[in-house]
Amino acid sequence: MGERPMRLADAVQSPRRIALFLAAALGLAATSAFAEVDGVTADEVLFGMSTALSGPLKDYGQQMQIGFESAFAAQNKAGRVNGRKLKLVVLDDGYEPERTKVAMRQLVEKQKVFAVVGNVGTPTAAVSLPYILEKGVLFYAPFSGADLLRNDPPDRFVFNFRASYWEEMATAVKYLVDVKGIKPDQIAVLAQNDSYGEAGFDGVAYMMRKYKRDPRQVLRVGYKRNTTDVAEAVRVIKANAPKLRAVVMASTSKATARFVQKMKEENLDLTLATISGVNSSELAEQLMLLGPRFAEGVIVTQIVPLPTSRSSAIMQYQQALALSAPSEKPGFISLEGYIAANLLIEGLRRAGRDLTTDSLVTALESIKNLDIGIGVNLSLGPSEHQASHKVWLTSLDAQGAYRAIHFE
Repeated sequence: MGERPMRLADAVQSPRRIALFLAAALGLAATSAFAEVDGVTADEVLFGMSTALSGPLKDYGQQMQIGFESAFAAQNKAGRVNGRKLKLVVLDDGYEPERTKVAMRQLVEKQKVFAVVGNVGTPTAAVSLPYILEKGVLFYAPFSGADLLRNDPPDRFVFNFRASYWEEMATAVKYLVDVKGIKPDQIAVLAQNDSYGEAGFDGVAYMMRKYKRDPRQVLRVGYKRNTTDVAEAVRVIKANAPKLRAVVMASTSKATARFVQKMKEENLDLTLATISGVNSSELAEQLMLLGPRFAEGVIVTQIVPLPTSRSSAIMQYQQALALSAPSEKPGFISLEGYIAANLLIEGLRRAGRDLTTDSLVTALESIKNLDIGIGVNLSLGPSEHQASHKVWLTSLDAQGAYRAIHFE
């Protein structure tokens, strides 16, 4: 059956109907009416990213950018998505929330991006979240495992790829207790003094309650964001070392490297474990500069498989990286960006040619048990806006390479 004729009374019921009515009245193709969707033209979809391209966390932002752009470039070369090429514009916020506010306004109100993807950081996400919810802009796959991005029920415009920091830290503690035989009261925490560190500690607190220990009794030390000032944290851990066997860390790469260095220089017999927010590649490089003994044995949880593995999906990533950024080595963060971008591409494909924020949300929510070759199926839905809950365990060896720890 054909679509019934449009009347003026119908058109005024919604902006979309107005666009269709005007297009019909002017004798234009209906597709031209949808050019008014921000960031969407007849042959392009424009995405934005506010991230750290300068400052201590610049490698994080650069690697997420590389991951997304590698996936976009590969898809554009393979035939675009529903006739449109994918483009990314990136602004530097230096991992400072006040700069993020400015960058987000620039992306949404001046650059007119269709969606914001791959932003780095929990403190920056905290200021981005109310803005994107107000504007109704999709906020997709930020590099953050914080609970503020994982409300129950989920915020309509927020989608995550990665497992949460809570899940990562809980996995690390479970491994230390159940496999390494370390008692819960022998585990201390180093956490950055902000929402990122707090998110990591929440996972520790959950596991401590599970092991019948009051989280308030856990020895917790910290340091200031965007610094490596861990001197006081080192002093407190050293003073309590006889009672400890492990320290789990929710910290960034440079601060983690400094802390590990001091622990090992003091010859403290402690198992040291951290989460993926550390930037695994950068941490390995920094520790190897100090010497093999500083790297060996450090445990890092991951939310993607080893980027050097030979599975088909990871080899496709390696090929895309070689074409888009030939000077870059495979790494966990760029792999995360690449996988998240491909999940987004699947959503765009399902949304069809008539692309709007609402149609993409609906399309993403339709993804169930998608196997993209990383060893875990990805699923989203109206009540599930986090595609993966998988946490991999890895350990650094004396050569600075990550090895898988097989643990369930």
